[in-house]
Formats: sequence, structure tokens, C-alpha cells
Amino acid sequence: MNQQLPTISGLDGIDLPVIGFGTYPMKGGTAREAVGAALQIGYRLIDSAYNYENEGSVGKAIRESGIPRDEIVLCSKLPGRHHERADALLAVEESVHRTGGDHIDLYLIHWPNPATDRFVEAWQALIEARKRGWVRHIGVSNFERTHLERLLKETGVLPAVNQIEVHPRFPQADLHQYHQDHGIITEAWGPLGRGTGLLDNPVLCDIADRHGTTSGAVALAWHLQRGVLPLPKSSSKERQAENLGAVDVNLTLEDMEQIGTLASREGRLGGDPMIHEEF
Repeated sequence: MNQQLPTISGLDGIDLPVIGFGTYPMKGGTAREAVGAALQIGYRLIDSAYNYENEGSVGKAIRESGIPRDEIVLCSKLPGRHHERADALLAVEESVHRTGGDHIDLYLIHWPNPATDRFVEAWQALIEARKRGWVRHIGVSNFERTHLERLLKETGVLPAVNQIEVHPRFPQADLHQYHQDHGIITEAWGPLGRGTGLLDNPVLCDIADRHGTTSGAVALAWHLQRGVLPLPKSSSKERQAENLGAVDVNLTLEDMEQIGTLASREGRLGGDPMIHEEF
């Protein structure tokens, strides 16, 4: 495909492609090959994390791609065990070194870890890392509204991005609306339901048949039309291309309403940010 993707803008002048490429749980050569293929197809936002243990492989794939570095947005994340300010700064610096470059474009706090309750301190460290030029933009992941409001109250700085679990069974409408009201970009991890059978759902399959595409592309198009930036992952070049093709799928209002019926109170797949503690 290798097309020029449209972008979405947010706080601090951040400008991201409307769809990105997730790398968890790929490591080593698998991660390097998958990211290399994704870049050649046309992805320009690559999502990694300290705890994915693949920053080195991702960075190597980026360097080997032949694509100018300033055309690629590399994201990584701070783990829960490094929320103390000095420790957080060292972790960010190590992430930069592992990727093989001189900066990371977007760096997030992976989880708020509310019981540990040092996420504000970690956020202050990311603000400092941005001042030092180690990272270009800063954000968070898996933060609820209460966490975001506390960041604003105690530091005066909101994140440019909040990467959260979003998929048709768990749309996170209220939190996404809060993001939109405050200029925060909503990124979606697990946008295809993480192997739970979402893509076999008759609603998605019927819509896909009508549009001549795949149920995965329909699910991703649903995110795009809501203004949510999905981060699908696949080691298959063919599936990567199918996912990227979601940018060309135009769902009708009826399609969107039908997909909306899939939402469930039990739809969450991952940890609850109000109690989850990441190491």
C-alpha cells in the first residue's frame, strides 16, 4: 500500500498518523522483521514499551528501513517499577539508548499504578525528559479521568496522548469524550479484541461483506470514524496491509450504530487502571 496516511493532531503540537503499528509481544528477529515490513507497507507510527523488551529490535528495524527518521513516530513507555523521578529519568535515557537513536518521539507512562501512587512524580520526570530533548512528546497509557485531572492539578500539564483499551465491545465513550474536550489523542490498544473472537462476530462480518473488506478492517474503521487512533499488531505482512486498508473503509451511520450494539459492561479484556499495578 505504502500510502500517505492522514494525521490527527493534539496538545503540544503532536501530529500522528491515524493508525499505528503495535509490537507487543513480538521480540528479537520477529519484531525486527514485522516492524520492517510494516514500515515498507506504509505504517509510520510504531508502538513499543520498556516492558515489551523489544525496543532494540524495533529501533534496528527503523534504522534499516531506509526511511528518513523524521518521517517515523516511535513510541515507548515507562514501566511501573520506575516511577520514582530519578529512576524514571534513567529508564527514559536507557530506552533512548536501546532504540539506537538520540530521541524517542512519544513516551508514555504505561500504567498509573494507583496503589503505589507515584504517577505524578513519574509525569514530572517525563516533563523533564522532554526539556532535555530525550523525548519530543509525552503522554500516558491506561489512565482514567481522575488520574488525568490530578496530573493537570499538580503539574499544569496534560498528556498529548492517552493509550487505552478500546474495541467495539469496550468503546470507552465517556473517557474518549473527555480526551476530545481537552485536546488529548485517544490511542487504542487491543482494537481487534486480542483473539477473543470479536472478528468472527456476525455484525462485523456482515458489514465487511457489504463493503468488500475484512471484519478487522471494519473494526479499525469504526475506531477511525470515532476519532480514535488504533494500534493493531500482526507479524503477517498480508494482515498488516489489510489492517492499514481500514483508512479506505467508509462506514455508514447504520454501520456505526450496528457496531455500537456490541458494547458490553463486561467488555474489558485487560486490567482495571483503578486497581492494576504494573511491575
